[in-house]
Amino acid sequence: MIPRTAAAPPPHLALAMEPARAALTVAELARFRIAGLPRGDGRPVLVSPGLCNTDRSNFVLRAVLRRLGYRPYPWRLGRNFGVRTVGPECEELIARVEEICRETGEQVTLVGVSLGGVMSRIVAHRRPDLVRAVLTISAPFAGPPSATNVWRPFQLLTGEKIADPAVVRRLEEAARPLPMPSAAIWSRSDGFVNGLICREREGAACRAVEVRSGHLLVQMKPQVLRAVAEILRGWA
Repeated sequence: MIPRTAAAPPPHLALAMEPARAALTVAELARFRIAGLPRGDGRPVLVSPGLCNTDRSNFVLRAVLRRLGYRPYPWRLGRNFGVRTVGPECEELIARVEEICRETGEQVTLVGVSLGGVMSRIVAHRRPDLVRAVLTISAPFAGPPSATNVWRPFQLLTGEKIADPAVVRRLEEAARPLPMPSAAIWSRSDGFVNGLICREREGAACRAVEVRSGHLLVQMKPQVLRAVAEILRGWA
């Protein structure tokens, strides 16, 4: 059962603060340096964007991964409109992972931001043979869409209703424990989604790393970039 605190959306004040917190993230990023971050092991990493975003939203994250010694890949599926982009069974995203596997000869580590993280977990469940590990960033995979402030835009942009059986089924699938290493970066001060549904329960195998951040531009937050580097290095 989902705790009551995890079933409620973030307060309106947190939502209203999102633009200002995003601006602060940009200011922090200007002072960010990768010196001292753990180096990568050369693994291929597919980075997927959040709702209504494109690969451009993750250019900083991919650049940092590349400089650390990983092989980051964009998803190349355009703007993320949910099933309108990846297909009802995530078949387009699965095909992209297959393509990277063929190119590199290796399993792929999936890094997904928000909705991209939910999709990454679904892909990992359906094709564990392709996936080495999964890292989600502010991805609401462990609770109901009603515990977010973005379920109405989700419905508008994807054409799906949160009560649709297909949507419920996919979320239940994403919430199940993964058969490979996994981690979730989350924030209890997120203004878009309840941070408690962006992680598995206490004591779960999926590592939970809490950060102080809003939702907008969370993937550019220096604290998040450091957490990503440390988590990936721990899986080397």
